[in-house]
Amino acid sequence: MSEHRRKPPQPQGGGRAARRGQPGPPSGRPAAPRGANGASDHSYGSHSQGPDAYGSGGDGREYGSRAEARRATQRGGGRRRGADNAPPGGGRGRDQGPPAEPRFIDYPRVGKHGWRRWVPSWRLTTGLGIGFVGGLVVMAGVGYALVNIPNENDAAKSQNNVYYWSDGTQMVATGTGVNRQNLTIDKIPKAMQYAVISAENKSFYQDSGVDPMGIARALANMARGGQTQGGSTITQQFVKNTYLSQDQTLTRKFTEMFISLKVGTKLSKDQIMQGYLNTSYYGRGAYGIQAAAQTYYGKDAKDLSASQCAVLAALLKGPTYYDPAGNADLDKNATQTANTARSQGRWRWILGEMHKDKRLTDTQYQEAVSKYPTPQGRKATRGMNGQISYLVDTAKKYVLNHSDITEAKFDQGGYQITTTFQKNKVDALTAAVKKIQKSRLNPKTKEKDKYVQFGAASVVPNDGAIVALYGGDGYENGHFTNNADTSGVPVGSTWKPYVLAAAMQDGTYNSNGEGISPLSKYNGNDHLKVRRPDGSYYLNKDNSFFFQANESDHPWGYITLRKAMEQSVNTPFVQLGVDVGMSKVRDMARSTGILEGSMAKDLNPSFAIGTSTPSAIRMADSYATFAASGKQADPYSVTTVKKDGVELQGFTKPKPEQVMDSSIANNVTDVLENVIQNGTGQNAKALGRTAAGKTGTTDENKSAWFVGYTQQLSTSVAMFRENPKDHRLLSMNGTAGTDSIHGGDIPTSVWTEYMRAALQGKNDPGFPDAIKIGKIHNEVGAPTPTPKPSITATPTPTESSSPTPTESTPSPSPSASETCRFFCNNNGGTGPGGADGGISSSPTDSISPGSGGVQGGGNGGANGGNGGNGGGFLGGQQG
Repeated sequence: MSEHRRKPPQPQGGGRAARRGQPGPPSGRPAAPRGANGASDHSYGSHSQGPDAYGSGGDGREYGSRAEARRATQRGGGRRRGADNAPPGGGRGRDQGPPAEPRFIDYPRVGKHGWRRWVPSWRLTTGLGIGFVGGLVVMAGVGYALVNIPNENDAAKSQNNVYYWSDGTQMVATGTGVNRQNLTIDKIPKAMQYAVISAENKSFYQDSGVDPMGIARALANMARGGQTQGGSTITQQFVKNTYLSQDQTLTRKFTEMFISLKVGTKLSKDQIMQGYLNTSYYGRGAYGIQAAAQTYYGKDAKDLSASQCAVLAALLKGPTYYDPAGNADLDKNATQTANTARSQGRWRWILGEMHKDKRLTDTQYQEAVSKYPTPQGRKATRGMNGQISYLVDTAKKYVLNHSDITEAKFDQGGYQITTTFQKNKVDALTAAVKKIQKSRLNPKTKEKDKYVQFGAASVVPNDGAIVALYGGDGYENGHFTNNADTSGVPVGSTWKPYVLAAAMQDGTYNSNGEGISPLSKYNGNDHLKVRRPDGSYYLNKDNSFFFQANESDHPWGYITLRKAMEQSVNTPFVQLGVDVGMSKVRDMARSTGILEGSMAKDLNPSFAIGTSTPSAIRMADSYATFAASGKQADPYSVTTVKKDGVELQGFTKPKPEQVMDSSIANNVTDVLENVIQNGTGQNAKALGRTAAGKTGTTDENKSAWFVGYTQQLSTSVAMFRENPKDHRLLSMNGTAGTDSIHGGDIPTSVWTEYMRAALQGKNDPGFPDAIKIGKIHNEVGAPTPTPKPSITATPTPTESSSPTPTESTPSPSPSASETCRFFCNNNGGTGPGGADGGISSSPTDSISPGSGGVQGGGNGGANGGNGGNGGGFLGGQQG
């Protein structure tokens, strides 16, 4: 019989019944586990042979493959689980192996197949949940036990901030230590307590000190990349004031929660309220309610009225924006007008909430809202006199803008700040302003000399360091606005160099983008229409033609841009700005360091002649770009900041960057040198060294500027009149006994006086030579000159000190049918055309259909103009 057909012998001891009820074979052979394809636990996957290799008998063949054995093991639990698969009642053989050992965590799950092996059991899930919650409880308990309750007296400890000159000598030490005094709760008015409760935490007397939903919102906001602001009860704010850093982090939020919980259980509500009001920052360096009452109302806290309490409570939302005196030096949006409006709005709302919460009776509420209790103005603190106050203000602003230090944290003190300011130059700038003021102005006897102010700044080219500034008459005289670092004063014709630089870099639509030469000619006559690239003209809102005006009606005719800059003639630069594109003019100014936020938003023709309002610091720094042959460095006033002797990061000086081609910058300088030598800035020749600069005056003579530079120093000087009540600019017509103040007059005199002292003993390196740049692309419509025999040569623009036009013979100026209504230019030059640019009325962007003609004209038939749209200079041929 074939071996493949041979039947294996039957097991000893009977059939299935015997196997169910009897032990295995007496021979000691292990019983074959059920579910293992007949193989014993010792044989799967092996090659052992013999009669005992497979159950109770066999021929020595391996029964099944290794894969089958492996699958069987997975189904049956492996060697250690062999006993569980033994035949019922058969017991374990002595060779079957040890029983399966139970696991602490049954995962993956035993006895489950496929995906069920990976689904945790309810026992495991419940156990892990209980363990997690228990761990949190333990952690919370440990955290609660470890944190300490803050002490408001510790928060009252403050240090001075010490400022140093650039050479390391001390400038001033100023701090808030003397402006702080803690009060007990019985000396804090109930109205003040109720004001902050109604405004910030209505559930104060009921809550545990923590707002879980608020914290959840804050954490969710942080997870989205935002600030963890919000979610703070009065208790949490007290904790933050006294114990924690101001960093918006997850760790800080959880620490705040634990401390707040402990504070809420260990301190009474009166103690918490007392601590909060004694440690809060109210602005102006005032910490605590007593200091705030003295600073804002000149009285003790216990004497505050409900209405005054509401004003102080409003400050807790942020004194930078709710101090009615304004904080424009820290943020341009925090002006006195804007802050007063915000303060009054929140004051009224807080009183309304107090009334709604039954903290004020009807009568008390009506009395409180009847009149806004205006706080006192700012006061000078110890050491903050003269220009020191403005130097400190500028340095503090720089620190806050270049770090994550809050104003409240900074005012707690402990910082050592080394500045870029040089004492000898600051003193020289102050002396120059005072000398010219005294010699030219008499506000005690002349009405028009009242409220005149100056702002000035001096910056190192190719570096950006601010070495000197003049911010005003000083805090001690009630002047708290830093005139050197504030915007709002239009710069007039000092803007024209940006138009010229943009034209040399980007060209005009007429030059197909090729840079043009400063010797290109434009019509300099007064009262001209402004042509768009498509040939149409700008219109006013009533659809009448817009006419650009000069300071005088002198008939310049077609003159070079160099000559127009020299005499500060408006009309060529307005038309040039349109031809280049005002957006490119804006980009050029921005590249030199002018902040976009200070630029006029309306890019109409007047944009070309100075409707923007940069600060004196930014103007000095911008012109320093021309002085450095096109390298721009942002202005900076701080070199190092240390906290308790440890230097902080983030105050590396800005790195200069090449923002324009050096040939363009040098050509601008060459043109501005000519302004001083032959044009509106001739008063600066008294400096006695090579210098370049530009004058500027604005509409109604409300401001006058001079910005000039050498290779070593760039300085800007602004002069203006300002109404002390509403801070609106006033006309300077009649100031200093003159019809009008020009940029080439008092501002240039101040500049020259200062620069002479600041540069004393320095060499005169001059400027790099200006290489010829661009091609001559005259204004569209400019006449083509024809050869004329026996004509006497006219002086070159650089040699001419008279305003007599040298490029072409102008047509006479007809009387204007429409005067300049917005910013007109008024800077005295060296003759009838001594206009200092300025700003003219802003046209609309409407396009005049079908308007045409050529601006120009002739004198004695020399240059015939083409007839056109009658009016202005669009007449027919003349002479």
